[in-house]
Amino acid sequence: MESRLLIRNARAIVSCDANDRLWRNADILVEGQAIRAIGPELASTQAALVSGATIIDARGKFVYPGLVNTHHHFFQTFVRNLLAVDYPNLSVLDWIGKIYEIFKLIDSDSIYYSSLVALADLAKHGCTTAFDHQYCFPRHAGPGLVDRQMDAARLLGIRYHGGRGANTLPNSEGSTIPDEMLESTDEFLSDCDRLIGLYGKGEPFAMTGIVVSPCQPINCRRETFVESLAFARSKKVRLHTHLGEGENPGMVARWGKRSLAWCEEIGFVGPDVWLAHGWELTPEEYKVMASTGTGLAHCPAPATLGGFPILDIPAMTLAGMTLGLGCDGSATNDSSNLLDSLRMAYLMQSFHSKARGGCPSPYEMLKIATVGGARLLGRPDIGSLEVGKAADLFMVDTDKLELAGATHDPANLLARTGVTGPVWLTMVGGRVIYADGSLTGVDEERLAAEADAACTRAIRSKSPAYTRQG
Repeated sequence: MESRLLIRNARAIVSCDANDRLWRNADILVEGQAIRAIGPELASTQAALVSGATIIDARGKFVYPGLVNTHHHFFQTFVRNLLAVDYPNLSVLDWIGKIYEIFKLIDSDSIYYSSLVALADLAKHGCTTAFDHQYCFPRHAGPGLVDRQMDAARLLGIRYHGGRGANTLPNSEGSTIPDEMLESTDEFLSDCDRLIGLYGKGEPFAMTGIVVSPCQPINCRRETFVESLAFARSKKVRLHTHLGEGENPGMVARWGKRSLAWCEEIGFVGPDVWLAHGWELTPEEYKVMASTGTGLAHCPAPATLGGFPILDIPAMTLAGMTLGLGCDGSATNDSSNLLDSLRMAYLMQSFHSKARGGCPSPYEMLKIATVGGARLLGRPDIGSLEVGKAADLFMVDTDKLELAGATHDPANLLARTGVTGPVWLTMVGGRVIYADGSLTGVDEERLAAEADAACTRAIRSKSPAYTRQG
């Protein structure tokens, strides 16, 4: 018999389901990885099922579906708080050319420990499923870097979808990529094939999955995207890339067309594809995205930090686009806190509400970060709290003085009131991975010391950028 767990007497349960159901003073019964029942007084109404279950006392707690991170670069947690390569004063492509001189120093250990740092931050702030776009493959580091990320995710107990990226266009032919970080299309797809064999496609209740993710059209050969598309669809896995973040003038100069039109021409669009950023997308391109089912990961932090356009989410939603939320890499965010990104995204939309005739509510932004993210990853088993879905959730302790007077509306609470600190509990597949200030089953102090040493050994001791901090 699978283990059973009863989350008992939660002050509120925000389901994010299709009917936007909200329970008050209710329970959640978990069996194995899945939710078996939701409702009041399950100990009485489902007595036979509840018998022998482990109890979590949720009095005073609001329960939410686990957040789904749809775009990140974990390795960049070791390139944070670094003013020598500050993002706001540069275009994206100029910034890439500058910061890749640091990225090329990264080794296998720094991939592992930087992933632990990012995943710990995500888990502590309510994220239960994380996608990372790992495109950093310096030759000296070896090919097994996504495997090191998988090791980190396994240690912490979080669901992880690895986006195996690549850059294939040499600097001599117009990219911003150092030669030390170039791969051939064959090398890239061969490793994708290996990884899919090991970690799967993100099937229901799976803890891992692989996404074929060439880095971006401007820094890859055309054949890389064409062959990635054919390969991914033969394997029935999803596709991801960066698009609409400053590269359009270069794409027009090189190909005579904008990035999305280039992707559409080769077929790199569809319900199995999602893109990151998209602040250069036009209203006509919203229609292309919607009609093809192509999704978009909205990353508010880098847009704000870099002074770039703020997505018109009302217009995108009206067009029928599917949106998710992402932290983006820590070099353009300095944080892996998706609750903070949720708050930032809501405030950014509110700033434009008069000019755009309204903005998403805080709850609608929460659904983008949960249900929307699940759709982008192709995971119908997560994203909302419903019977039969995975028990991926987080809880917020509302018996706090600072929340008094705001708890009447659990659905809108998070982004509206700025609940962005560590949550009370994070659960993945019925297993508590973080509770009351502590990650479960790991020596956090030891890991922090090891991670800092790995950062110094690989990067701080070798990059002149760290000697110029004032």
